[in-house]
Amino acid sequence: MYENHAAISLLEKYIEGDNLRHHCMMVSEAMLAYATKLIKAAEETEKWWLSGLLHDLDWEKYPEEHPHIAIDTILPAAGFTDPELLNAIAAHAPERTGVQPESELSRYLFACDELSGFMHAVSLMRPNGFDDMAVKSVKKKLKDKKFAENVPREDIKRGAELIQTDLDTHIQFLIDVFRKS
Repeated sequence: MYENHAAISLLEKYIEGDNLRHHCMMVSEAMLAYATKLIKAAEETEKWWLSGLLHDLDWEKYPEEHPHIAIDTILPAAGFTDPELLNAIAAHAPERTGVQPESELSRYLFACDELSGFMHAVSLMRPNGFDDMAVKSVKKKLKDKKFAENVPREDIKRGAELIQTDLDTHIQFLIDVFRKS
C-alpha cells in the first residue's frame, strides 16, 4: 500500500464511518492491483491507488453534492490537482457529473467501485469471507435483486465492458486481490 499521508489524512478527516473507509480502501487495493497488472510506472500506480482511496471522499458529509465537493474544492485545496485523477473521480459517478469514464484510469475506477462494494457484501454472508469465495457465489448473489439492492447491477456489467474483460475474469481478479488483503 502507498503511504500518501495527505490522502490518508483527508480520508480520516472527511469519512468517519468505518464502512465507507473500508470501501475506499478496498477500491484503492483493487486499483493498485490493476495498475500493477498493467505495468504502470510508479507515479501512475500511485495515481490509480489515490483514485480508489479518494473517490468517495465527500459522500458522507455531502451526499447530495457528491463528488463535486471533492473534485472542485477539497482535493484541489489539499494539493491534489492532477486533471486525470479529478476526471476519474468525476467519471465514477457519471449520472451526477455528466463525465463519462473514457480514460483508462476512469474506466478501471468505474469497474472496481460498485463491484468491490458488492463483493464485500457477499463476503460478509460467507463464513470464510473471501478465503473460499468463488465467481459463481458472486454471480448467484448478483441475480438476487434483493441482495445489496442499492448496488446497480448494470454498472457492474458496464464496468467489466469498459475494461474489456468478461465479468467472470474481473470478479476472479478482485477475489484474488481481496483474499490477499
